[in-house]
Amino acid sequence: MDATHYDVVIIGGGAAGLSAATTLARALRSVLVIDSGTPRNAPAAGVHGYLSRDGLSPLELLSIGRSEVLSYGGTVLDGEAVSARRTTDGFDVVLGDSRRFVGRRLLVTTGLTDELPPIEGLREQWGKGVVHCPYCHGWEIRGQRIGVLGTGPLSIHQALMFRQWSPEITLFLNDTVEPTDEEWDKLAARSVRVVEGAVASVDAVDGVLAGVTLRQGSSFSVAALAVGSRMEARSALLESLGLLSQVHPSGAGRFIETDAVGGATAIPGVYAAGNVTNLMAQVITAAAEGVMAGARINADLIDEETRWAVEGRFGPFSAASEAAASRTVLGPRRHGLDGGLEAAAGAGSAAAPVSR
Repeated sequence: MDATHYDVVIIGGGAAGLSAATTLARALRSVLVIDSGTPRNAPAAGVHGYLSRDGLSPLELLSIGRSEVLSYGGTVLDGEAVSARRTTDGFDVVLGDSRRFVGRRLLVTTGLTDELPPIEGLREQWGKGVVHCPYCHGWEIRGQRIGVLGTGPLSIHQALMFRQWSPEITLFLNDTVEPTDEEWDKLAARSVRVVEGAVASVDAVDGVLAGVTLRQGSSFSVAALAVGSRMEARSALLESLGLLSQVHPSGAGRFIETDAVGGATAIPGVYAAGNVTNLMAQVITAAAEGVMAGARINADLIDEETRWAVEGRFGPFSAASEAAASRTVLGPRRHGLDGGLEAAAGAGSAAAPVSR
């Protein structure tokens, strides 16, 4: 099956991917977005911290973004990219249904997955009663009883953060977190309640979070439960190109490393933006990174096209070199003149008179 060619193929149709596609399409680039339809924030009721879009449904935000890409001539395709390889034309991307697309440049904005502790009822409340980011959810649960589930060293930081939004914070150590003496002092100073013991279940009544129960049987009522997930970049496509994810310095998960501005990876021509490279990025941050990546890729393409133009004018196959070769090989015949008559005239032969 022949592949369709684009200037840029973008894998992932979230905020980062659609923002990059809009930027590139406005730059008159042919751009394809391939989206598997599995946004990380789908369970959430609304997007927050996004100026002019606060509270908007995540799926509605993506629908608006798709419309903007299409309005500038971009293409959005539902499908799952399963592999990619470098070719002489750029990067050959293969979908699960065997469709193929080639992009001169490749941008991966596949986001991340949240790995949660295997606690009964936890996954069902994810994005509802179970939250992770105070800036995303803090306002909505302000002043309520908030629990923080211990999943690692960052859980203490998380408890102190959520204390800004409520005076009633309970940190469940969950047989996972061991505060230092300094951290015990901080928790006490901020009146954070600390409960020892492993959590057995996250409890709900009629689908609404009600509390948590420890393995030893004690139950605690909370209106919301903050959980620090382990965030893993969706990097399978990049791994098919030989680019492996790295452990994040914070210990929060694994990410794809890029340069500071524009999202260039260690593989020339391959870029990444959004949560796949920035685990902590909120939606508005991911969108901004998509814009920057789109601009960087367009500049990269302009550099390449300028180089092509220079090589076409001054290189071994330039117009000047072709003219010089023509003079050497053809002489005056390059203008369509009869070489025989010119030779005769040069020898002093008289031309036949013209009859009138």
